[in-house]
Amino acid sequence: MAINAPKKAVILAAGVGSRLRPLTDLRPKPLVEVNGMPILHNALRNLEAVGVEEVTLVVGYRKDAIQYACGRRFGTLGINYVDSQAFDRTGSAYSLWLARDALLSGDCFLLEGDVFFEEDALRYLLLSQASNVAAIAPFDELMEGSAVLLSDSGLISEFRMKQSGANLATNGPRLFKTMNLLRFSAPTLQATIVPALDEIIGSGVTQAYTEELLSYLVELRGLQLATARCDHLRWYEIDTPEDLHIAERIFRGAQRQSTTRRR
Repeated sequence: MAINAPKKAVILAAGVGSRLRPLTDLRPKPLVEVNGMPILHNALRNLEAVGVEEVTLVVGYRKDAIQYACGRRFGTLGINYVDSQAFDRTGSAYSLWLARDALLSGDCFLLEGDVFFEEDALRYLLLSQASNVAAIAPFDELMEGSAVLLSDSGLISEFRMKQSGANLATNGPRLFKTMNLLRFSAPTLQATIVPALDEIIGSGVTQAYTEELLSYLVELRGLQLATARCDHLRWYEIDTPEDLHIAERIFRGAQRQSTTRRR
């Protein structure tokens, strides 16, 4: 595993989840269940399993429900909360900026609160010898959202926003889907990520997304972001009811595989 396995994680869980309505009318998206398991609880269990000790949750929409569901301790995890009062008019980069104290405290996992994934995705991030790593999988015709292109050495060379199956050109470059599961080193967080967040939010750009921040850093500031290929792992990003149905099909009947490698 990585020499510096993070003991801390930040999960962005402040959004309204309007595309999942009516499921999110009365509960926040991170508490929507996949086969009876809340998305957020799955993430916390997986983080606990790989040795994380402290998690910072950025909450906003229906924050009381998340605080009730997770408490101040979840298993062996200590849980801290950061409150975004502007959750309905800001992007995920703003939520990340609110968690800057946690980011400055050491090596850290960064997760979005709408990804249902198996534990091995985090283990793959840990297996990489690179300082900063993003989990990715091949982009398929059912997916939509941010995609990346890779260099010959496996680093992310370019981000492409708002992609869909229609962008999968037969002769075009191979697209990979960002899984919104990342591992960052303390030096990168302190010298690159947080200063860039301060710059972006300080300039009034509060609606930017985390992927736009990373795109800016990779393409213009020289951030070297390696990748962990999770081609054969079970995972899904849940934005719509159809996404939820797909995730439930993927995970239906699947037993948790805490340490088993799926190749």
